[in-house]
Amino acid sequence: MKVKTTLMASAIAAVAGGAMAEEMTIVSWGGAYSKSQLKAYHEPYSEKTGVTILNDDSSAEAVAKLRAMNEAGNITWDVVDVVAADAIRLCDEGLAMEIDPDVHLAAAPDGTSAADDFGDLLVSDCFIPQIVYSTTFGYRTDLVGDTPPTDVCAVFDLEAYPGKRSLEKRPINNMEWALICDGVAKDDVYDVLATAEGQDQALAKLDTIKDSVVWWSAGADTPQLLADGEVIMGSTYNGRLFSVIEEQKQPVAMLWDAQVFDLDGWIIPAGLSEERTQRALDYIMFATDTQRLADQAKYISYGPARASSAPLVGQHADLGIDMAPHMPTDPENAKNTFLYNYEFWADYRDDIDAKFQAWLAQ
Repeated sequence: MKVKTTLMASAIAAVAGGAMAEEMTIVSWGGAYSKSQLKAYHEPYSEKTGVTILNDDSSAEAVAKLRAMNEAGNITWDVVDVVAADAIRLCDEGLAMEIDPDVHLAAAPDGTSAADDFGDLLVSDCFIPQIVYSTTFGYRTDLVGDTPPTDVCAVFDLEAYPGKRSLEKRPINNMEWALICDGVAKDDVYDVLATAEGQDQALAKLDTIKDSVVWWSAGADTPQLLADGEVIMGSTYNGRLFSVIEEQKQPVAMLWDAQVFDLDGWIIPAGLSEERTQRALDYIMFATDTQRLADQAKYISYGPARASSAPLVGQHADLGIDMAPHMPTDPENAKNTFLYNYEFWADYRDDIDAKFQAWLAQ
């Protein structure tokens, strides 16, 4: 894997020795997901090292904030949790440090290299995969009548399922679902979405439910809206729905149809001091080893990104239920998935974002 010489020199110097920062700011998404990281990574790391970890729930704005920090010459974050497409953008812009998995990440217990263990999930030179998750829909079982939805296009069916829906306040996933439910074949979605006409087609389909949508920005929003009965169905991350269904015992069920598979993981911002770089690399080495990634699955239903972690996934730490059937990758759940195109959104995100936000404001 190609690694920039200056960044590699800095990383090697960091690992070789010298003082490490005793406090670090780790950025993530909040809610049940951050709690799973706290239990699986942060608390064990702090106990081992004595390092104080400050949590920041700003991952949804990570790209914009890192751009601003870089412009100001003041990087205040040490490790940042981002989706793969954002990692690609940050890497392309020189805002994230390049990582050599076989230098900076732990090998599997059987000696398999980290590069081989993570395999195809290493989609960027700067990205350290953590979990496989999906964005999908939950619905109120007591509000859908005698025929609960089985197809994602129920979201667009206001006659059969009247009531409010919640959708994320960004184009990603919404545009894909809109095209699928407007008759575009799954294999053609990104070719269509790359055109102005295809983008207009997706927005026109979303127009049909726009007045019935509650727009969310945080992953915890839809579970709360469902729990409060304010929406009949809504999109969010599958692990958030697991929490509201299994932990909170709310009358909510999953709609796995056309769930969008995605990756989430860590980046280290470029431009940190040597001692902060060293601390960030030490944390990453710890938090992405085989056991730690398996441990996160004790708290939330996201599949670990390392092949060696999957056999170690067991029961929920508190509920005692087997976690494997709640993973998006479970064969029963993955009968009709939609594969997210990281490169497409890395290339088109800014332009389609602007168009989507203008449409929202109309």
